[in-house]
Amino acid sequence: MSSSQHYDVAIIGAGPAGLAAAATAAERGARVVCIDANDQPGGQFWRHRPEDTHPEDDGSLHHDWKTYLRLRAGFDAAAAVGSLCFYPGRQVWMAQREDNGFTLRTTASAQAGRAAPGPQTVRATQLVVCAGGYDRQLPVPGWDLPGVMAAGGIQAFIKANGMLPGKRFVVAGTGPFLLPVAANIAEAGGAVAAVCESADLTGWFPHLATAARVPAKALEGTEYAKSFLKHRIPYRTRTVVTEVLGSDRVQAVRTAKVDSHGRTVQGSERLIEDVDAVGFGWGFTAQMELPVALGAETRVDDDGSLVGVVDSQQHSSVPGLYLAGEVSGVGGAALAVVEGVIAGRAAAASTAAQSSAAESSAADVRLARKAGTYRAFARAMHLAHPVPAGWQDWLRPETTVCRCEEVTAGDIAAAKEHLCATDARTMKSMTRTGMGWCQGKVCGFAVSCLAGTEGASAESLRSVAKRPVSVPVTLSELLTLEDEQVLETTTDH
Repeated sequence: MSSSQHYDVAIIGAGPAGLAAAATAAERGARVVCIDANDQPGGQFWRHRPEDTHPEDDGSLHHDWKTYLRLRAGFDAAAAVGSLCFYPGRQVWMAQREDNGFTLRTTASAQAGRAAPGPQTVRATQLVVCAGGYDRQLPVPGWDLPGVMAAGGIQAFIKANGMLPGKRFVVAGTGPFLLPVAANIAEAGGAVAAVCESADLTGWFPHLATAARVPAKALEGTEYAKSFLKHRIPYRTRTVVTEVLGSDRVQAVRTAKVDSHGRTVQGSERLIEDVDAVGFGWGFTAQMELPVALGAETRVDDDGSLVGVVDSQQHSSVPGLYLAGEVSGVGGAALAVVEGVIAGRAAAASTAAQSSAAESSAADVRLARKAGTYRAFARAMHLAHPVPAGWQDWLRPETTVCRCEEVTAGDIAAAKEHLCATDARTMKSMTRTGMGWCQGKVCGFAVSCLAGTEGASAESLRSVAKRPVSVPVTLSELLTLEDEQVLETTTDH
């Protein structure tokens, strides 16, 4: 296999946005490559059991499985005729903008379950980043005990393995995502002691008109409500987990009520015992390493996440770079699919055969309208489910914030007060927060909030995502890269 290959359009990610972008660009005549860290398409949202196992996944644990099957059919059809090349189990560790497009350096993914062959270098005229996101986490005393997971991690475990990572769970945080996680646990045979939602659902009242424009979401919520009733899952609003208890593993959690300002109410503490697994989810953080490395303009969204700035065609501030899905604003799978289609159409426009201008214009208007509806719903969701303002009050000086480097809340407070560490980058230099294996993905948001005077600033969040090497890469691959560059230089001269 050649060490370097060139395509019209490169897609990073094969989740809802990536599947839609890849299939759409290929259908419009572009030569497409799609690179994904997992063994098979679907992303985190449609993560499923290995496709070479029996029986096949019937989609019973997935929402909107029909959409996945439709997108997958288009994706596979394009691959079958050679207009789409798919490299699973690989990650892009560096992306560079050049005169004639983009150069991507790839490596085998640590997430893949088997060896993942593929080109070390991929070149493309247009690039669509659909890297998705991951659960945002807030530190709490005891969150480093075995048995504590991200809410999405629990769901991914169930979908990928068909089994549970525990027996009796507490799911806590904020946002509608807590509902499918708890429902999946119950449907897989687990017990859910409580779902603790920090927000008051009356926060949706100002946004009812916006929510009414997306009736599918109401139907989805009704399905979860039925599941909660069937399995007798307690759902507690304005409730947070303030401490995870246990010696060598999770054994219990302490909860408390919060007021309208997100601060805990004295005397409302409650102990939930006989718990062996806890799932935390405070919304999502977009995977922004590659857009930031390429110089894309960013902003802080309504949910406090750093996301890319795009126009109506999902085009970023960097020529030829498109962003779709969570990297342009966390909004769920339905929005990601629409944005993927828009980005795929736009990226392929300069190289693929086009339909008539009238047809193209009409389709663009319909897609833009649908994307606008979903984006408005996402904004309403963020405003109705904010991170509680008083979350820092739960911390103790000895509470671990950066689990990789074992940096405590007391260490961070001291660095802020005595060493003028008022952003994540300075805090990293003074305390080693974000220097571990995850490179700040877990603690970055919390550290930015703790270091800042008014929460997490765009500059601080951007510094967390700014890395020339976006994922771990071996020294041998760096040496191979050097040999390749020497060969190219020799060939040019």
